[in-house]
Amino acid sequence: MDQVLELSYALDTFYFLIMGAFVMWMAAGFAMLEAGLVRTKNTTEILLKNVALFAVACTMYMIVGYNIMYPGDGVSEFWPGISFFLGGDNAAADVIAGGDDAPYYSNMSDFFFQVVFVATAMSIVSGAVAERMKLWSFLFFAVVMTGFIYPMQGYWKWGGGFLDAAGFSDFAGSGVVHLCGATAALAGVILLGARKGKYGKGGEVVPIPGANLPLATLGTFILWLGWFGFNGGSQLVVSNVSDANAVAMVFVNTNASAAGGVIAAMITAKLLFGKVDITMALNGALAGLVSITAEPLTPTPGIATLIGMVGGVLVVFAIVGMDKIKVDDPVGAISVHGVVGMWGLIAVPLTNTDASFGAQLYGLVVIFAWTFIVSMIVWLILKLVMGIRVTEEEEYEGMDLSECGMEAYPEFISAK
Repeated sequence: MDQVLELSYALDTFYFLIMGAFVMWMAAGFAMLEAGLVRTKNTTEILLKNVALFAVACTMYMIVGYNIMYPGDGVSEFWPGISFFLGGDNAAADVIAGGDDAPYYSNMSDFFFQVVFVATAMSIVSGAVAERMKLWSFLFFAVVMTGFIYPMQGYWKWGGGFLDAAGFSDFAGSGVVHLCGATAALAGVILLGARKGKYGKGGEVVPIPGANLPLATLGTFILWLGWFGFNGGSQLVVSNVSDANAVAMVFVNTNASAAGGVIAAMITAKLLFGKVDITMALNGALAGLVSITAEPLTPTPGIATLIGMVGGVLVVFAIVGMDKIKVDDPVGAISVHGVVGMWGLIAVPLTNTDASFGAQLYGLVVIFAWTFIVSMIVWLILKLVMGIRVTEEEEYEGMDLSECGMEAYPEFISAK
């Protein structure tokens, strides 16, 4: 019996770590996607933001965020309490002698899996505020976002707080991760304003195409791959027949929904614009993935495809709609992760009989309201204290030179 417990513990820990590594690789996907969808003069800076935000997220979540989100015994279902730094790992005696109550994977593997999720939420913000936000203002916001804003609403659902008690269901984070990140981005974009030249005097939308569509496509495929860890790892266990079959279903449904999102976005773009816009197809894939993240286990593959197709249609209209109300989001992050994240939450009761539309709407509103209000306060403080937007001249020259002092694509290299 001891050997069986040890083997299960080792297998589930290993699976958790590998799935976490898959999600970590999504950081590369966000970096490539965003680098492909901004102009060449802003490429170095957006790459730096993605590397830096990952480092900040990992550090802040280690210092305080993880303990807020998973406090063990919270002060209440609304407030988890504050404590700092990680505790020890599971003792061997606890694993072997604990019976049904024994921990079934390493505490450190759980932290590793969770920390890459918080980095994903922060990555959503970087694309939406691209090409005009100050680097250090962004990073100061990342400190608060990853150390407090994200962990608090994460505790309310995944840490056993009041949203979990209310029956709110979010398997892998359409709300906790994606809606939270998109809402923080929306608050920042509202205060930041649009890029210069994005909207004409008559309100017309001026397209600002991305510089490297092959790079954006590569980023999308990396994110698609990483999402198998995102959703698959959220099953938590793989060491028995039931959970192994569940993981397989999650993988299949995740892939099916992404494929449905691509197809629907392509058809929608063709009908609206007369041409198939590849950026809409890429965002359609991501929309399909976000759509299924709240519940990738209970749908059949066919239903999962349809859920993704709805997300693919929604994201096209959402991106167009954001431009109509002059919310300038260079990569479509608010539409993909916010609007479609809401759809993912609402879609859960369609296949999961344990979920209700009322509980899903409740969770949606709480996550949006908390994240928007607190993020707006933090962005506003940063704007007043240090400013959040570069000067018009710096924006014109490009963030690469003003923030990083180097270009990603130098036309000439002189050597003496």
